[in-house]
Amino acid sequence: MESRIAYLQVEPGAYKAMLGLEEYLHQCGLEESLLHLIKLRASQVNGCAYCIDMHWKDLRTGGENEQRLYGLDAWEESPYYSERERAALAWTEAVTNLHDGHVSDEVYERVRNHFSGKELADLTFAVAAINAWNRLAISARTVPGTYQPVVVTGDHPRQKSA
Repeated sequence: MESRIAYLQVEPGAYKAMLGLEEYLHQCGLEESLLHLIKLRASQVNGCAYCIDMHWKDLRTGGENEQRLYGLDAWEESPYYSERERAALAWTEAVTNLHDGHVSDEVYERVRNHFSGKELADLTFAVAAINAWNRLAISARTVPGTYQPVVVTGDHPRQKSA
């Protein structure tokens, strides 16, 4: 498979705007592991191989155990997730799969029991962002397997060696 579109090269302003949202999300107060977990789940739902690879690697670099990653496709039946994570995953799937044209009241009630108003807004922005990234990567045919997670050592982020 060959990549089609280099968004950063052909439209750097729009790409940098997307990165601005990512920067906000990573300092908004939601747990970094939760952000990557919902990004991985949305990417699975959307079938985005590049983003699945990226967020799997980011979660592993952050210390996530493989059992929770392997069980993510069946998170509702897997005992490895907290109630807060389950609510976030339900919200992620509902916002990603808008087949009925809305998110159900049941899912909304579930998530609002575990997230403040600000957290729910941030969670929704995170789901919207990963859905956008998935669509960009899928349409561009971004080649999976090339992503290397950033490792923070002291105050200096660096790419992890392959």
